[in-house]
Amino acid sequence: MRRPRVRSRHVVEAAPGVLAGPRWRWLAATSLPVLALALMLLGGCASMGDHSGAPSTSPSTTVTPALPAGSVIGGNLWSPRMEERRLAVVQASGGTGIGVVRTADNQLKLTLPTDAAFDLGRSELKPAMRPALDEASRDLDEQVRITIVGHTDSSAGDAVNGPLSLDRAETVREYLVHHGVRRGRLLVEGRGGRQPVASNATEAGRAANRRIEIFLSQPAS
Repeated sequence: MRRPRVRSRHVVEAAPGVLAGPRWRWLAATSLPVLALALMLLGGCASMGDHSGAPSTSPSTTVTPALPAGSVIGGNLWSPRMEERRLAVVQASGGTGIGVVRTADNQLKLTLPTDAAFDLGRSELKPAMRPALDEASRDLDEQVRITIVGHTDSSAGDAVNGPLSLDRAETVREYLVHHGVRRGRLLVEGRGGRQPVASNATEAGRAANRRIEIFLSQPAS
């Protein structure tokens, strides 16, 4: 009998694949350096992408430009002292209903609701309004001018509303003069019900229209 042919041990061990053959050794020798170089490049790109996209943890070196000491709008200067005055009046007027705003043309405007400032049909100033007026007039710069305008609703007609609005504005002026403001710096007007800010058809609207507006302005020149 012929004995079956036995393959050599070398051939059997190499047979499971070409990984042990000379062709693989050649591929490994030529491809691994290329693969390593590609991985290094990819790693560097990923690192650069992470650095550019991640927020910086180092302190910012951006410097915010300094704000100007004052601004001029509509010919009026809004100075640091005027801003300090606004804040002081806001604090002093707490709970009284007085409105305190900086207008679009750089005036400090106080709006006194006359229902809180005066009794019905009267022009005597109530004590609750005094702290805000004191702060508005305290140590005024010589250039500051004050305009006081009285307003009413339209319910009583011009014959009553005109004089009443003027009387109330003059009462505020006299209070300020008594507290040290030079009379020549004060302008007073009574406009009755000619300039409403709300509808006179409702009680809430009429109450909003009954007011004293005080404007403090500092001309830029």
